[in-house]
Amino acid sequence: MFMSKKFKCIALGLTTVLAAGMIAGCGGGEKTAGSSSDKKQFKVGIVQLVEHNALDAANKGFVDGLKKRGYEEGKNITFDRQNAQADQSNLQNIAQRFINNKVDLICAIATPAAQTVANLTKTIPIVGTAITDYEGARLVASNSAPKGNVTGTSDMNPIKDQIDLLMKLCPNAKTIGTIYCSSEVNSEVQVKAMKEYAESKGLKVEVATISTVNDIQQAAQSLIGKVDAFYEPTDNVIASAMPTLAAITDPAKKPVICGEPNMVKAGGLATYGIDYYKLGLQTGEMAADILDGKSKPADMAIQMAKDLKVTINKKDAAALGITIPEDVLKGADVVE
Repeated sequence: MFMSKKFKCIALGLTTVLAAGMIAGCGGGEKTAGSSSDKKQFKVGIVQLVEHNALDAANKGFVDGLKKRGYEEGKNITFDRQNAQADQSNLQNIAQRFINNKVDLICAIATPAAQTVANLTKTIPIVGTAITDYEGARLVASNSAPKGNVTGTSDMNPIKDQIDLLMKLCPNAKTIGTIYCSSEVNSEVQVKAMKEYAESKGLKVEVATISTVNDIQQAAQSLIGKVDAFYEPTDNVIASAMPTLAAITDPAKKPVICGEPNMVKAGGLATYGIDYYKLGLQTGEMAADILDGKSKPADMAIQMAKDLKVTINKKDAAALGITIPEDVLKGADVVE
């Protein structure tokens, strides 16, 4: 049956209005990462300098931070996880792999990892974590205004508080020993700050530097007879081999105050330090802002750790004959 010309015009107009309404209904909701209206699949490269508890925790926190914001592996994001095993040539190869694969973002865990990827790409966004001093490592123009393609979170320690804790737990200590890897800028920064503060408190500081894990035993033995206690920064070489250091310091009854909780769990006495998992979460949230298109690394200030806590190794304290004051134990995380 044929319709009149007038009726055809009315019917066509109604069809157009209904179609427009259906389109508006489908696209009217707010997009979230991984929603049916957002089909982009993101590729993120994660390069970790070396395997140890602190960096592992930051790695996990980073992935969970992105998941919290809707970027979930297997749905809308793929992670290429790589560990360089503290080898510079591995770092170079991993960085080049990410560039060749055209990842959308790189997470660099620890200073040497960030330096390597930043030297090879000026376009891919890089979010760092477990990095002490971005300016000192020449990763950014300034902590408040990075200006390049690098941003992230800092694990700068509350060094003064840590030395105060050392003096409280070891009131008779006169000389502090410290060992760190000479190639880690982050460690140099921490040791310099520690030395300045400790000396202002009347303490003497003895320093030994190492290049690899294999040097720890000799360095520790060279200091044992000179010092009353040790302070260890968040040095990646030391952190990856704390049991090696503790095997020398414990029999000599020399307590070790550490830069972060995982080093305490691995054999140190105590710290007032950073929760690296939560630091990783912060980093993941920063990465989500970049993937969302809300921010660019150049405009994102370096963020400091938000959660600090006292961690005490009671087993180590007992072995050293140290009684932990009740006010220090109160609210502390205790390793039995």
